[in-house]
Amino acid sequence: MNWKKTCIIVLDVVLGAYIVMAMTTFDKPNVEKGVCGKVNIKIADEATNGFINTKEIKKRLQDAHIYPLGKPLQGVSLRDIEETLQKSAFVREAECYKTQGGDICINITQRLPIIRIKAMNGDDYYIDDNDCVMPNSHYTSDLIIATGNINKMYATRYVSPLAKTIMENDLWRNLIEQINITPEKGIELVPRVGNHIVYIGQLPYSKVKKERQKLIRTYVEKKLTRLVKFYKYGLSQAGWNKYSYINLEFDNQIICKKK
Repeated sequence: MNWKKTCIIVLDVVLGAYIVMAMTTFDKPNVEKGVCGKVNIKIADEATNGFINTKEIKKRLQDAHIYPLGKPLQGVSLRDIEETLQKSAFVREAECYKTQGGDICINITQRLPIIRIKAMNGDDYYIDDNDCVMPNSHYTSDLIIATGNINKMYATRYVSPLAKTIMENDLWRNLIEQINITPEKGIELVPRVGNHIVYIGQLPYSKVKKERQKLIRTYVEKKLTRLVKFYKYGLSQAGWNKYSYINLEFDNQIICKKK
């Protein structure tokens, strides 16, 4: 074997690989030496949720003196931008990165409201899909409204899983427009059709979150399934405006109060 020739070949291969790597590395523009020429802000579900918009995001960053447009990229802290935006009550997640062209991209995911609370004590806020309170805003949507005797603990622990169960079913979501909580924590439902109130009783109690949510879901599904059957086989025959109050609290009977 010609060791000298072999060594020359190996050396050529290594040298060639180094040259390719060096050219690839040095040909790349040094993004950190430039300035931010553009800020791209994308808000997921902006059209449907509408809690925040690009103008509000820009203002929040300007107020914190960290809006990156026109600033040296080396001094732009992506982490500061993300942490500042995530302090918003309406932001679930914020992701920020720099592009090779010198742009700053900001992607935002909003929190998802499932019900609006307008309690008798004057509280007015939203509950999101993580059972957390969201402050009131200019946001408008066709959400179910919960009224009556509701404090924030009851809203997050009981009204939230009740609303989730209704919202996840297309028929029930389109049927119910309001939930009212009586002083005894009874649940009254106000349908979009007819001129009556549906009472389903008190929601199951449990100190354990997962168990409580499961109990409430099962309870509500059972009551609303009975309601739909009653509409189909009862009110369709008797007339939608015959009763003012329909009580589904008990499993073996439906109590109706005539107008």
